[in-house]
Amino acid sequence: MEIGGSKGPVVPPVKPMLARLEDTVPEGEEWRFEPKWDGFRALVFRDGDEIAVQSRDTRPLERYFPEVVSAVASLPPGSWVVDGEVLIMGSDGLDFGALLQRIHPAASRIQMLAEKTPATLVVFDILAAGSKDLRGSDDDARREELERWAASIGVGAAPEELDHLAPGPEILLTPRTKDRDTAMRWYADEVGIGQDGLIARRGDLLYREGERAMVKIKHRRTVDCVVGGYRLAKDGEGVASLLLGLYGGDVLHYVGHTSSFRAPQRRELLERLAPLEGEGGFGRGRSPGGLSRWTAGRSTEWTPLRPELVCEVSIDRMQGERFRHAATFQRWRDDRDPATCTFDQLSSGRR
Repeated sequence: MEIGGSKGPVVPPVKPMLARLEDTVPEGEEWRFEPKWDGFRALVFRDGDEIAVQSRDTRPLERYFPEVVSAVASLPPGSWVVDGEVLIMGSDGLDFGALLQRIHPAASRIQMLAEKTPATLVVFDILAAGSKDLRGSDDDARREELERWAASIGVGAAPEELDHLAPGPEILLTPRTKDRDTAMRWYADEVGIGQDGLIARRGDLLYREGERAMVKIKHRRTVDCVVGGYRLAKDGEGVASLLLGLYGGDVLHYVGHTSSFRAPQRRELLERLAPLEGEGGFGRGRSPGGLSRWTAGRSTEWTPLRPELVCEVSIDRMQGERFRHAATFQRWRDDRDPATCTFDQLSSGRR
């Protein structure tokens, strides 16, 4: 690691290992299961007094979550790199909206939110401990090392009954099981905290940076898409639909649209999208528009946008490389780099 001049076996930036979306929970003795937390991915680098917190897309997160940095700083000094999720546990369960509020330019507002809705770091993997690079060790060996690390510095375990998770600030070790019944209880979110499904990985899995080597099974089938354009409402007073794309290589391909907005939201969307109007999204790959028997009698005109916004949508199924039906808007994903919104999110997508 190199933070402020010191060095270790794993140096930032590191692209975290990712998960591909599957429809069913895998079966077999080789699988291990963890809750899928609804938060921001975070890799934490510690070397003595030096601390760095890195996002999924390798950006620094320290300024947005000062309470997490303080919690890490309160641990005994050491050299290590861990992988986890920053989440906020509110009175009604996991609060992703509160996380999004942290991505704010004003330090005073961030500090106020850190005190009002403190975050928790839930750790689920370890990449380095001392002078050892653990990325070449299998998942079972890394879990054993992670548990030793947690015990040695006083990091407690998150409860298997997920509704017992207390508000932060805290650093916790994620629960893990080979027992399918326990895994299915987590998947069903029986306790109702808004936990997002399951992560499954094989015990012999090495840490494969930037690859979708794990499996995620979500309560709903969702995809993170780039907003590459929009269509106006008939009255011109707002946005009728967002035009969604996924990357194949470095080319953005149109995959469908979402139009699940009420009138006030449509007007707000128009204001949000106006600064992004311009070329650069669709055009090199499959694009919206073009008359067909499905669009007869309707305008197919659309406004292109620079590909800078990401939103999460739920879908029922793919047909080829497009959504079979209109997608349902879930939320903005300001924490996602548009370039990472690829077909590889989907088990049936292009490789």
